[in-house]
Amino acid sequence: MTAHRFMPSGPLTGRIRVPGDKSISHRALMFGALAVGRSRISGLLEGEDVLATAAALRAMGATIERDGEDWVVDGVGVGTLLQPEQALDMGNSGTSTRLLMGLVASHGVTAAFTGDGSLSKRPMGRVIDPLSLMGASFTPSPGGTLPLMMEGMQPAVPIEYRLPVASAQVKSALLLAGLNTPGTTTVIEPVPTRDHTERMLRGFGVDVQVKEADGEKRISVTGPVDMTPCDIIVPGDPSSAAFFAVAASIVPGSDLIIENVGLNPTRNGIFQVLEKMGADIDYLDERDVGGEPVADLRVRHAKLKGVEVDPAIAPSMIDEFPVLFVAAALAEGTTVTSGLEELRVKESDRLSSMAGALQQVGVDLRERDDGLLIKGNGGKPLIGGGLVTTHLDHRIAMSMAVAGLASEKGVEIDSTEPIATSFPNFMDLLSEAAA
Repeated sequence: MTAHRFMPSGPLTGRIRVPGDKSISHRALMFGALAVGRSRISGLLEGEDVLATAAALRAMGATIERDGEDWVVDGVGVGTLLQPEQALDMGNSGTSTRLLMGLVASHGVTAAFTGDGSLSKRPMGRVIDPLSLMGASFTPSPGGTLPLMMEGMQPAVPIEYRLPVASAQVKSALLLAGLNTPGTTTVIEPVPTRDHTERMLRGFGVDVQVKEADGEKRISVTGPVDMTPCDIIVPGDPSSAAFFAVAASIVPGSDLIIENVGLNPTRNGIFQVLEKMGADIDYLDERDVGGEPVADLRVRHAKLKGVEVDPAIAPSMIDEFPVLFVAAALAEGTTVTSGLEELRVKESDRLSSMAGALQQVGVDLRERDDGLLIKGNGGKPLIGGGLVTTHLDHRIAMSMAVAGLASEKGVEIDSTEPIATSFPNFMDLLSEAAA
C-alpha cells in the first residue's frame, strides 16, 4: 500500500473536467449490450468498476471496444445473453454485481459472481430476495454475500415489489430483469432514488411507465422488449465533482470551473447542502444531454456555516457525505447529520471511518448511530497529521486528500490505491487545479 501526504495548497483555479458519471457509464454499457445493433458512448468512465461491467458483458456475448476517445458496443439483444464460460469477477463494484444479477435473472443462463475482499462483505440479500420471487435461484456464500452462483429463469415471473430500503441498485436490477419477463414488472418506491435507469431505458426505446400515488412512485416495464441502439454522452460524475467543489470552497482564493457536471435532481443533494452552508456556486450553460441535466459549475472560496442536514436529502447525496464532513469541519458552527445508517454498509463503515480520520487531523466531532455531529473551526486550516486509515475506501481516501489541502501540515493517508479504482486521474486534476 502506497502512503501519501496531501499538502496544503494554494488557490484552486482554472477549468477542470471530471470523469464520466459511474452510474450512467455502467448502464450505458449494459443497455448497449441488450440493444440489437451498435451504440456509441462518449465520456465513459474508464475506472476498474466500469471495466468489470464491460468484461462481464463480453463474457455474455456483447462486443465492446474502444474506438479513439469513444466506446462502441455491439449488442446481442434482450433474451439472447450467452452462458459465461467462467466466473464474472466484479472487483469492488457493487453496482455491477447487483445490476448484472438483475440482467441474468430473466435469461436462461447460469453465472458465478466473485469480487474482492471488500465487495465480498457487502449484502446481496436485498437483490436476491426479489429476484428469487421472479424465479431466479441463488447459492450465495453464508450471510448472502459473494461469491455466489445464480441461475436465471426464462421465462421469469413478473412481480410487483415495494422496496424495503431506498436503493437505486435494487430498483434497477428488477427493471433489468423485467426487460425479458413476459408481463409487467413494477417497482414501488416509497423514497425517491436516482433515476438514471428509467431515463436511459427511454433513450433505448423502452416504454417505462412512472406513476405517483400516495407519495410513492410506481415504476413499470412490460416485457419482453426490443431495445434500439443509442448514442450516449456521459455527463461528468457529480460525486467526483463534489470533491473539487468542497476543495474550492475551503481553500482561500479559489475560483474553479468544473465542466460538464451531471445535475440529476436525484443526485445533486451535495450542491444544495453546500449552498445552504454558504458556498458560492454558479451554474453556467445549463443544458440537457441525453435526458440528463448538465451544467458547468463555477465554485469560489466562501465562508461556510454549519447546518442541520435534512435526512430526506440523504438518498440524493449518500456517497458525498464523507467530503461534506470535511466541509463541515471548516465551517463556522455545528453541522448535524442524521438518517445515515446506510453509510455503515458501504465499502467501509463510512461513519466510523470518517469520524476516526477527522479526529486524527484535529476535528471536534461526535459519532452517533445514524450520523455525525461536527463542530466546525470557522475556516482556520485543520491541524493535519495522519497516518489516516482509508480501509481501502476510495471516498475516504479522496475526502481526506481534500482535508489535506486546507491543513497546516498536510494529511497523510495509508493508501492511494483505492482512488485508482473509481477516479484514476484524481491526483493529476488536483495538482492541475492547484498549480
